[in-house]
Amino acid sequence: MQISDLPYTDPGVPDARSGPRFLWWLGRNQAGGQLKSLAWGLLHFGGVMALPYGVGFAVQAVVDRSGGRLAFAGLLLVLAGVCLAFGDTMLHRTAVTNWITAAARVQQLLARRTAHLGSALTRRVAAGEVVAVSTGDVEKIGWFVEAVSRFTAAAVTVAAVCVALLIHQPDLGLVVALGVPLVALGVLPLLPRATRLADVQREKAGKATELASDTVAGLRVLRGIGGEELFLDRYRRASQDVRHAAVRSARMWSAISALQVLLPGALLIVVVWHGLGLVRDGRIEVGELVTVYSAVMLLTYPLRHFEEIAMAYSFSRPSAKRAARVLSLERTTTGGPDAGPVADPAGGADDPRTPPSGDLFDPVTGLLAPEGRLTAVVCGDPDEAGRLAERLGGHAALDEGDVPGPSVRLGEAPLDALPLDAARAVVLVQDKDPVLLSGTLSELLDVPASGNVTVDDALTAAECGDVLDALAQASVDEDPMAAPITERGRSLSGGQRQRLALARSLVTDPEVLVLDEPTSAVDSHTEARIADGLRTVRKGRTTVVCTSSPLLLDRAERVVFVHEGEVAAVGVHRVLVRTDPRYRAVVTRETEEEQRRSGSTANSTDAASPNGSGPVIEIEETA
Repeated sequence: MQISDLPYTDPGVPDARSGPRFLWWLGRNQAGGQLKSLAWGLLHFGGVMALPYGVGFAVQAVVDRSGGRLAFAGLLLVLAGVCLAFGDTMLHRTAVTNWITAAARVQQLLARRTAHLGSALTRRVAAGEVVAVSTGDVEKIGWFVEAVSRFTAAAVTVAAVCVALLIHQPDLGLVVALGVPLVALGVLPLLPRATRLADVQREKAGKATELASDTVAGLRVLRGIGGEELFLDRYRRASQDVRHAAVRSARMWSAISALQVLLPGALLIVVVWHGLGLVRDGRIEVGELVTVYSAVMLLTYPLRHFEEIAMAYSFSRPSAKRAARVLSLERTTTGGPDAGPVADPAGGADDPRTPPSGDLFDPVTGLLAPEGRLTAVVCGDPDEAGRLAERLGGHAALDEGDVPGPSVRLGEAPLDALPLDAARAVVLVQDKDPVLLSGTLSELLDVPASGNVTVDDALTAAECGDVLDALAQASVDEDPMAAPITERGRSLSGGQRQRLALARSLVTDPEVLVLDEPTSAVDSHTEARIADGLRTVRKGRTTVVCTSSPLLLDRAERVVFVHEGEVAAVGVHRVLVRTDPRYRAVVTRETEEEQRRSGSTANSTDAASPNGSGPVIEIEETA
């Protein structure tokens, strides 16, 4: 695999059971590149370690006054230099290729997983962690993957030199063979603490990144309430914590680096001292001592790769763990061989693969949204509303080991059994914090659509008139559709972003539209007009709105109250607000004291059980 061939046609299915398994999977998938890097590494290190033999041979030739052997030594040194230079060039080329292709593979896997999970991803993993994984972590993972082949080449070279010295000069070779393992493994006792300090540093850095991301996302609100300095102070403290942790980690790694200099130096002293004694006794020649001395001196170069691989693994292991954590998230799947035929969203009316239709039913809560009607859902817990909206889309995310619940059904078809693109084509979920990508308004609204709802109709229904006026002022030719929208729509207010996101969803015109708090950032007058526009545009289409707004609830054809994870009441807003105290408490924010004063508690004796849950109350308003 070459850099020019990126991106991968198929990055593969990663082994995301753990960080080390993920690293091993990456290495196996780059076996060709690893072998090339290993071969060039052996040539490079072979050239390096051939220099001592050439130098020793030349010294001995001068001592013996042999011109022919001196010329041969010079030729050997030239050949070693060529191998060293060419091998180093190609080693660097293949190593960088391995690094970049490994990082690109991880980025591609993360991008696919993010697109696969959609908004469910940030409900499972903190935004700061996702940013850390997709930026710095991929570089650290790529570093370890490419360092493995260079370390292997260095280890093979060191072993070969030790064996050669034992054969060529057993007296000094034995000292080297015993000393090199001590030099290579002498830093091992320090690595666990160094790894722990590095983990602490990365954990604090991840928290600081998440805090910075949250601060930037809410900067407009923070400025509005005067909380900007408070969050900046928090980030300063978090940043200082990261700095202190980095300094402590750097001290430990500097101690390891010092040992990597000290131990080879001590070995060199021992070799020279022992070698001088052997030369004085006449047991070895001067050239042989120079050869062994030079070999031990140059061994410090490949031995440095032992430190590098330890650092690379220490830094990449938590990075790989975070990446595996994201990649292990799965879409909820409860379908199987008996789940029925898979629908094709492109099928025609007479096609047996026609997209499913019918009532939307959630067996977990008992929620039923009749086909072609506007159903409002009220949840006592706002987080429960978000989870319900996610589940209704049929693409909730599961952590590894989680047991999925029963599938939401559209008509007779379980949504979890559909391919993800088919499920998203049939059911569109807009969560409470929709994302607006940068570009023009025209590009924002250029989405897959049925064609039944025009852009103008969608903008009118979402009450975007003032948004269009503001964008027209920002446009060069006063065309609001050509006006630029910044990343995440930061140049717009919260209400403007929310209305444009609603217009985008209405243009799509899916079979089922699920909206989670679509009007939480707009004023009551605008909200009332949006409610009327939503009911008009979505007439005859299945729409589910998770909200506690009385204005939206009053326009809904059917209201479902979900209490403690189960449907507790079904009816219309004006009746439920009079007859069900739990519903009224959620919608009107009525306190228990106000309930007692209004006599609500007495009226609810038959409607609720002692533990706060009771049978479903289905109430329809009569004329």
